[in-house]
Amino acid sequence: MKKNVVCFCIILSVSLIFVASVFAEDLKFDYGGSFRLRQEIWDDVVTLGTSDKGAAADRNFLRWRTSIWGSVDYEQKFGAYLRFTNEMFWYGLGPFKPAENSTSQPGGASGFYAGELVFDNLYADGNSIFGLPVDLRIGRQDFLGPNVYGEGFLFMDGTPGDGSRTFYFNAFKARVRFAQSASLDLMYITDPKTDIYLPSLHEGTKVQLCGSNEQAFVGYGRIKIDTVQVEPYYVYKTEQPITPNQQLRLNTAGARVVASPAGGWNMGIEGAYQWGNYDSGSQFNDRRGYGGYVFVGRKYENVGLKPEWDLRYIYLSGDDPKTTTKNETWDPLFSRNPYWNELFIYTLIPETTRYGGPIPGYWTNLELVKASLKVNFSEATSFTGTLQYLWAPQKTAGLPSAMFTNNGHGRGYLPTALLSHRFTKNLDGFLQLEYFVPGDFYNSKDNATFFRWQLQYKI
Repeated sequence: MKKNVVCFCIILSVSLIFVASVFAEDLKFDYGGSFRLRQEIWDDVVTLGTSDKGAAADRNFLRWRTSIWGSVDYEQKFGAYLRFTNEMFWYGLGPFKPAENSTSQPGGASGFYAGELVFDNLYADGNSIFGLPVDLRIGRQDFLGPNVYGEGFLFMDGTPGDGSRTFYFNAFKARVRFAQSASLDLMYITDPKTDIYLPSLHEGTKVQLCGSNEQAFVGYGRIKIDTVQVEPYYVYKTEQPITPNQQLRLNTAGARVVASPAGGWNMGIEGAYQWGNYDSGSQFNDRRGYGGYVFVGRKYENVGLKPEWDLRYIYLSGDDPKTTTKNETWDPLFSRNPYWNELFIYTLIPETTRYGGPIPGYWTNLELVKASLKVNFSEATSFTGTLQYLWAPQKTAGLPSAMFTNNGHGRGYLPTALLSHRFTKNLDGFLQLEYFVPGDFYNSKDNATFFRWQLQYKI
């Protein structure tokens, strides 16, 4: 495997040198890197104090992620991008140490894990192909920043199993531009359970990236009319295997509408309907689900501290235990990430493992009201606080009684706080605290705490 990585890098380097020698005057090169250091402390985050071993153990650990990247561009018509990433872990700091028999963290129960050196991104761009209003991007790519699809309700993280180490999708994307304010993205996505497309340097086994082998065909439109953005979409996704001899085939259709009128206002709504089936031999089980959110917020640019507020409501359907031939669970598709908060993506693990886990962030069977307030002490320093109340639209059945009542709806309260600061042009950091108070949905009354600090340097 190491020889494959070395050979690939040599071939790529030689190819770039050859191309540069031929088109040196027309090519533009760029490069950079980033170094991110985090410490995380988990206290009763996964099982709310009902278990002290395995994935439920309290944790205190460091994460160091290093990325280097390079890009080449030819007259803004063709380009390529390459990024390597590694993330190392140090476990067992202070009083919070993983259980000796724990294998839930990368590298097992050892105190240090060197991680993998992976191809984080590797793609090629082609704009206005054959003079047509069609732009292509082929390869391993992120759907973040300018490539984000909405807020990330359906598309954010193609590799949820490795946390925030990578976010990539293995994808073919064609953007058809009908007008300056109207376009359609056509995509094919293939994200395996563990990476099979590119080599990596790794210690032991490869990190599990998804709960199953996942593929999807996507049509995502964008239409802008004055201050209103409309984004209709359709997704056909398969997940296999979730359990042996079982495959999920799921259709998702929906739309997002966002308006940004004058005065700093921002408001929007997104909703989607899912239908499909599990196929297990001759047995077909219907899969139906609903999900969406609505929000309103405002920024005050001419007021001291430039405050911003946001109020939103989220609904994700859950499985009705009274229906035996249907499963009404909402499938978060490619958004199994810290979307609305960080702590609760881990608390969901014990009840969602059967849907292709243990992968954090399987948002489902959830209603959430979230109120946020952000103040900007300066251009470099800001504070964001939220208060969230969570409950379950459906009672559960058959979940472990040590943690779940299987007879309640109230999940609980979750306040969060985030203090961010930019020290220099290249260095920034933050302090983050989240605290969960469980309700009658859970048997445990132990509160959960998630704390993180981060420093990040970019070059």
